Amino acid sequence: MARPTPRPPPDIRNAKAGRDFNLEDRFEAGIVLTGTEVKSIRAGKAQLADAFGRIERGEAFLYNLHISEYAFGNINNHPPKRPRKLLLKAREIRKIQQETDAGGKTLVPLRLYFKQSLVKVELALATAKKLYHN
Repeated sequence: MARPTPRPPPDIRNAKAGRDFNLEDRFEAGIVLTGTEVKSIRAGKAQLADAFGRIERGEAFLYNLHISEYAFGNINNHPPKRPRKLLLKAREIRKIQQETDAGGKTLVPLRLYFKQSLVKVELALATAKKLYHN
């Protein structure tokens, strides 16, 4: 009997990012995850809606990324909204730090996807759109 073809891993997108922000420079970053987090992402159980990035002490972190607990996990399952370290090059971290320190820009995740067997996150430096009228 022929082996069924595996379904492609999900591409989780931030639907609010394009609507609420003017997107500028884009970056691709690795993300430090535990095994149960990767399994939950493969199952499509993650949300980027309220997530944002921040540079602290020369390292990049992603906050409010919700990855649901793995259904078949045990007592060692991960907390759903813990801060996650981003893997970026030093020059990319410096550029992001300069842009966000200058004011008016924030680091927004656009999508979470698999590249070969690694989880990557696409980030953008963005300015908020003016959502009100004078």
